[in-house]
Amino acid sequence: MIIDDQPGVRRLLCEALKQLGYIPCEARDGAEALEKIKNETPVLVILDLKMPGMSGVEFLKNVRRLAVHLPAIVITAYNELDFRCQLEGLGVRYILQKPFDIRQLYRAVEEALQTGKYNLQGAGPI
Repeated sequence: MIIDDQPGVRRLLCEALKQLGYIPCEARDGAEALEKIKNETPVLVILDLKMPGMSGVEFLKNVRRLAVHLPAIVITAYNELDFRCQLEGLGVRYILQKPFDIRQLYRAVEEALQTGKYNLQGAGPI
């Protein structure tokens, strides 16, 4: 699942994940993503840190109640140590600094799925 308030970023990430054989679903913000996750748990979430309404940190706090082991990749334009500590405390192992190379995204996705509970390479919705 791709969660970002910018349609262009969502589109880019969706296309990149389709190249890996995944079927991505999208959400404009954390609230929409939480609603979708109640019906269908994705194998991975890729989310922006700064979004209107619910931040990436707030989303992760909420999603951990629904899917404790769901791997997450955070993308952000910010490089603040406080956020990194918070994210690591919420189980985030992959933080991509914008702008990032698409190969970094591919590596993070593959590693997150290989080491996470959901070892489902090339299958299911993201």
